[in-house]
Amino acid sequence: MAKKLFLTPIIILGLIFIVLGLRWMLVDEPWMLDKVANEERLNMTFEKLFSEEINDTLPGYLKQIYRFFGLWVSIIGLFIISFSKEKFIESKAFARNLLICIGTMVFSAQVLAYFYIPSSPFIYLGWGSILLYLVSAWNFKKLS
Repeated sequence: MAKKLFLTPIIILGLIFIVLGLRWMLVDEPWMLDKVANEERLNMTFEKLFSEEINDTLPGYLKQIYRFFGLWVSIIGLFIISFSKEKFIESKAFARNLLICIGTMVFSAQVLAYFYIPSSPFIYLGWGSILLYLVSAWNFKKLS
């Protein structure tokens, strides 16, 4: 039971990362997924930003950046799921390393989100990710 309670939240986190990454890769204007927080950070609207002639190529550049970002987020999710198998966590050292990596990622992402985009709805997703991580961390202690 401890193995399932350790692995299930981590697998859910991996799936969340894959879905988020795919959204950033597939949406036509991915910067609009977090429009309010992004405009707050820019201190202007996207309409004003894109209306300047010097910024004509900016949407294409942003799309490129978000595509790469989405790719990396999806790959991280794939790695998490790939290494969230019972045979891997038979080694408690491996399970601990997996937890350290995931914990570093979810906690530092939450800190950065609060610092750079505090009005983002992704803050709530970050808290959910931390909660899932804590369930796995608690059950790590119960692994034999």
